[in-house]
Amino acid sequence: MTNSSSRNNSKPLSIGLVGLGKIAIDQHIPAINANPHLELVAGCSPHARPEGVRAYKSMTEMLQAHPEIEAVAICTPPQVRHAIAKEAIDAGKHVFLEKPPAATLGEAEAIRRLAEARGISLLASWHSRFAPAVEATRDWIAQRSLRSVQIVWKENVRQWHPGQTWIFAPGGMGVFDPGINSLSILTRILSDTVFVQKADLHIPVNCDAPIQVGMDMMTDTGVSVRADYDFLQENEQTWSIFVESTKAEKLALHMGGTRLEIDGKLVLQEKETEYPGLYAHFAELVRNGKSDADFSPLRIVADAFLVGKRIVAPEYIE
Repeated sequence: MTNSSSRNNSKPLSIGLVGLGKIAIDQHIPAINANPHLELVAGCSPHARPEGVRAYKSMTEMLQAHPEIEAVAICTPPQVRHAIAKEAIDAGKHVFLEKPPAATLGEAEAIRRLAEARGISLLASWHSRFAPAVEATRDWIAQRSLRSVQIVWKENVRQWHPGQTWIFAPGGMGVFDPGINSLSILTRILSDTVFVQKADLHIPVNCDAPIQVGMDMMTDTGVSVRADYDFLQENEQTWSIFVESTKAEKLALHMGGTRLEIDGKLVLQEKETEYPGLYAHFAELVRNGKSDADFSPLRIVADAFLVGKRIVAPEYIE
């Protein structure tokens, strides 16, 4: 079985990519290829064949052909991740889970328990936590008492998820698929536990997951948190978090965490480098024999479905 204690940490970590769709092509492949401590050996997908990647129809076939693979990054829809992760861990491979880590919290926790039992490094990746302004926001909040937090996360599903019908299927999470990125930032910048109090889930009559959500939350110290998610936003897209302190100081985190404003003044703006940061983190976890499997953003989504009110929305037609 492959583990950090038996591998040669002087050589690049050999990675197999499971799922070769848009996110793999846009983010994972470039991030792996740009890191000298990583080597992309092969990928697998029933249909996709990206240029420059040796591809197989299944992970089983890929691992049989390349036993030198030490870790897999799973970029499939969440509904099938548990079975794939289990097979990879049983084969002794370290596992990088694209967000959300699984279709359910129970599946995610089962993956974590299995990885712990087998001594496998596991990363539940939340790429938005690696946005350049997130840690500065966390530091600002740590020095203050808060009054409120507001999340406004609105994008056009037709632009960002064309042809991805799985996103509105059971387990696909609908607008929570991008919305969970904001929750991963929220649970990083706040030290308190966040509880869902109320959620309005607008679900198209021909879908099984919400296309719009309005959600009220509260931290265990009484800070109110409001989140508004919309998959039908046209024109300018919005990925913002607004924080107000008890002294009326105001912080705004825009563009998914790449732009930071404090009291209306720009203090930080950098290009997105989330996936290179994620893969550097994954390589370090494997080198040190550790895991990072925080499922708190997924727990908030699960709680929203538990307490949420289902509201019938118009039919969604791509």
